[in-house]
Amino acid sequence: MMDGSSVLEGYIPDADATAVTRILDEGGEIAGKAVCEHLCFSGGSHTSDTGPVQNPRRHGYMAGGSSSGSAALVAAGEVDMALGGDNGGSLRIPAAWCGVVGHKPTWGLVPCTGGFQLEMRLDHFGPIAHSAEDAALLLDVIAGTDGFDPRQPPDAPAPNCVAQLTDRCDGVRVGVVEEGFGWPGASESDVDELVRQAAESLASLGATVDVVSVPLHRDGIHIWNAIAIEGSTALMARGNGVGTNWKGHYSTGLLDFFGRSKVARANDFAPTVKFTILLGEYMQDSYQGRYYAKAQNLAHRLRDAYDAALAQFDVLVMPTVPTKATPIPPADASIEVIVGPALDMVINTCPFDVTGHPAMSVPVGDSDGLPVGMMLVGRHWKDATILRIAHAFEKSR
Repeated sequence: MMDGSSVLEGYIPDADATAVTRILDEGGEIAGKAVCEHLCFSGGSHTSDTGPVQNPRRHGYMAGGSSSGSAALVAAGEVDMALGGDNGGSLRIPAAWCGVVGHKPTWGLVPCTGGFQLEMRLDHFGPIAHSAEDAALLLDVIAGTDGFDPRQPPDAPAPNCVAQLTDRCDGVRVGVVEEGFGWPGASESDVDELVRQAAESLASLGATVDVVSVPLHRDGIHIWNAIAIEGSTALMARGNGVGTNWKGHYSTGLLDFFGRSKVARANDFAPTVKFTILLGEYMQDSYQGRYYAKAQNLAHRLRDAYDAALAQFDVLVMPTVPTKATPIPPADASIEVIVGPALDMVINTCPFDVTGHPAMSVPVGDSDGLPVGMMLVGRHWKDATILRIAHAFEKSR
């Protein structure tokens, strides 16, 4: 499927990302760079330049993507914690399929300075770890404004997550989102059942658990598609991963290297990237950005729909991914077989990249030997709340 080459092969950053600098300043050790999917355009783990990333729990199965290497390394015990990116679920999907914790912070809580950008309104960095406590510790270190990322409001609150961890969920209201379960042609009944049981078990920790309906959740994938495809084509493909018209740090070395490389080595793009760029250019040429604009307008309605549910509940619950990990496609697979498994598992995760709500995947058990993840979604800037619930759930098990 891939020839092992990369349009970023040989690139050495001019400076560390803010998140990396903060980890080093707090005494953390950077063990190395993990593999990710080619330019992060896959929720599977079969499109990286170095070959498929195997699921540590079952060889021959997806680790999930696009932060495939980060989750696989944590799950295999090679590192204590890892960083991941999340534009459509790229941090939470591999966490769910590898059986570890993955936390996508509130949009703007963690600076993306120094990272390769895909779509500014979707870009997130966050922790992958063995436990909610470790994820909270890493989030406390990397969160906060750095003065260079315009995604961050100047008054963004510090999360202070570790200090708020407890073994109980007293007074917490949990809403089980109906539309996150039973996706026609997608959901697996054993995944749904494990997540429902896990959600109901929170009642024994002092929470109140009830069902809530958010009908617009089922349209989140369509809103995300328009934003992700046209937005990443504009920022990543045309803007060389840096873009224009924003007040922030411009990585000129990255811009120059990627800009030259994408022209000289365009054929080395993964099929997922080629598909995205071709479709994004077609939509721009044929419809002049109308559907991107419409999706950005609908994003406000989607955020309002979740906020209405979160006015009744402190946290929303659903499966992170409606299925367990799927087999890695064969090396001689067709384009359709490569692209399909790269994009067909984001239906529950991607809406929260659009709305910016904090969301995390927590392991709730195995089915047929493969991990299942429960996704907890909270109010903006209330990352500590969902980490607290995840921690209490872990301790109870």
